[in-house]
Amino acid sequence: MLNERMIGLGSAPNAIRSLFAYGIKRKAEIGEDKVFDYSIGNPSVPAPQQVTECIKRLMDEDPVALHSYTPSPGMLEARQAVANHIQREFGVAADPAQVYLTHGAAAALAICLSAVACPGDEVIVPTPYFTEYKTWIEQAGAHIVEVPCQVPSFQLDVEAIEAAITPKTAAIIVDSPNNPVGAIYSRENLEALAAALSRKEAEFGTKIYLIADEPYRAITYGDEVPYIPCIYPRTLVCYSFSKTLSLPGERLGYIYVSNLMDNVEETTFAIQGAGRSLGYICCSALFQRVLIECIDLPSDVEAYRVNREILTQGLSKIGYEYVEPQGAFYLWVKALEDDDLAFAQRAKEHELLVCPSSGFGGKGYVRMSYCIARETIENSMPALQELWDSYHQD
Repeated sequence: MLNERMIGLGSAPNAIRSLFAYGIKRKAEIGEDKVFDYSIGNPSVPAPQQVTECIKRLMDEDPVALHSYTPSPGMLEARQAVANHIQREFGVAADPAQVYLTHGAAAALAICLSAVACPGDEVIVPTPYFTEYKTWIEQAGAHIVEVPCQVPSFQLDVEAIEAAITPKTAAIIVDSPNNPVGAIYSRENLEALAAALSRKEAEFGTKIYLIADEPYRAITYGDEVPYIPCIYPRTLVCYSFSKTLSLPGERLGYIYVSNLMDNVEETTFAIQGAGRSLGYICCSALFQRVLIECIDLPSDVEAYRVNREILTQGLSKIGYEYVEPQGAFYLWVKALEDDDLAFAQRAKEHELLVCPSSGFGGKGYVRMSYCIARETIENSMPALQELWDSYHQD
């Protein structure tokens, strides 16, 4: 017999990617310039020229050597490059032995959850959150525990999180800058969380991991993104170069097991074992080599900053309410009715593709991804006005 859970996941795929696929189909039907696709975080900014030049140069090397298997956790030189980068950026004496290269942040999160959670355990997730957290938590045999963030700041509600911790709590996932809201958790907020986790570890005699999901760390608009291993030792960092280097389709990321935790060796073995059991080993050999040369390249944040200003100013002029994003490239916009699913469907009638907040564990909002062509944002304003007018005709 087939796995019924997998049939369910396959027949009801990720809502964001379903909307993205609909957008591709719709653009083919009526023209790309007539569809305003805010669905997916697919960077419109090209990869840095240095990345392209590096790839071209590598393609002239011996193809057998270039495309051969690497060690399961990744090439030592690439893992050393990550460790060196962490040490330069954050002053942490990172060790390449504690770096595991992955097929993007998705694989990193799935590995971490399988490594630290046992069947029946619980994983706390502040809401709203990236849609697939629940899928990966349940694949590890654990249960998701949703704890709403504070509104309107969308900072962590530490008191509520502490109240939700039980002896079965294996981990909490923290995403800063946050997808879908764009909030950056302040140092004070994270220090309060760290203190709460430490208190609960002492109370229950358990180990609680903090999984820091950081694909948007480099995309900020002036606010500091505190480095969580420096605040809470039992941290696993999941990073991706999809956004930083505009390489989402190449699936390159890493896990860093903080050297500061007291059981770092055991946890590293668990990460390696989880990667092995899930088949997430030996990520792209070509892009491991690109990583060695390009890890320090900055993200083109200015392009996203301009898009953010155009979109927020346009929405404000019309009358929409939204949460001002501190980082990432998403705008959390108040729906014009309580039913965010119905609002998103109504937006579709105006060729506006926005993601309803219900898929992120929230209600009454939609997420708009503004890492798209500037012209698309500008050209979408009449449609956004028409959508607004359709709710304010009386």
